[in-house]
Amino acid sequence: MIFITSLKSIFGIIFIILLGYILREKRWFHDSFSENISKLITNVALPSSIFISVLKYLTPEILVSLSNRLIYTFLSFIIGYVVSVIMVKLFKIRQGRRGIFINGIVNANTIFIGLPLNISLFGEESLPYYLMYYITNTVSIWTLGAFLVALIFLSFEISVPDFIESTFSYIGNIVTPLSLMYIGIVLADAGLSSIRFDRDTVLVLVGRFIFSPIIMVLMIWMSGFISGNFTDMDKKTFMVQSAVPIFAVLPILVNEAGGDVKYATNIVATSTMFFVIVIPIIMTCLKWI
Repeated sequence: MIFITSLKSIFGIIFIILLGYILREKRWFHDSFSENISKLITNVALPSSIFISVLKYLTPEILVSLSNRLIYTFLSFIIGYVVSVIMVKLFKIRQGRRGIFINGIVNANTIFIGLPLNISLFGEESLPYYLMYYITNTVSIWTLGAFLVALIFLSFEISVPDFIESTFSYIGNIVTPLSLMYIGIVLADAGLSSIRFDRDTVLVLVGRFIFSPIIMVLMIWMSGFISGNFTDMDKKTFMVQSAVPIFAVLPILVNEAGGDVKYATNIVATSTMFFVIVIPIIMTCLKWI
């Protein structure tokens, strides 16, 4: 059952990546199309998506009631950054891949995979707990900008006119499909043979699917010693979110920064494939946590 749920959660993702690949192979997309997508998502669609997501999924009451969880989620991310930086130094990750490597280990695809998976596994009642991880992950990726602007609107209960909210929602909704199609386009340009499990890719997968969940286990145990207020839903949600794949927008951001786009695409694609195997393992291990 868990395996089927995991498979369902990524079927649409794989399909859209495949669609981008096929359409690029058929030359429906011009050579400059991927660059245009990159700028559109980074400068327009993503800020809109983040702004609306915060206003949609958070309330001041939720932030106050569950804010103590943020201590442990933020601490887990800080430890994750430390571990990933040590790995960069230890394994001498080459320049152009270092930022990708660190982001691949620490930051997860919480909104496009993590959210539907959490609801499928644990129901709507898990949403407030999921949001605590979502806040941390979003701050970790974006730090400032649209996220903090949205928090200001949320904290001061500033109402957003319906027509502005719906417009931003329409624009933000294109982030996921275009980001996934971009991955397919990059794979088509590079060839499927570009999907490989070289040393740097394997290390990122180990960090994302082994080190990240282990760090979260430590945070859960720490909370038990300090406050003991983590519920079973907290534990389940945080463990699952700590093991979801690398966020799909990473290749877009890497392209804008002039980094190794092929490597970024490779780790997003491979982490998404391995996700089907990892989640059932995580769910099985939950009974010992």
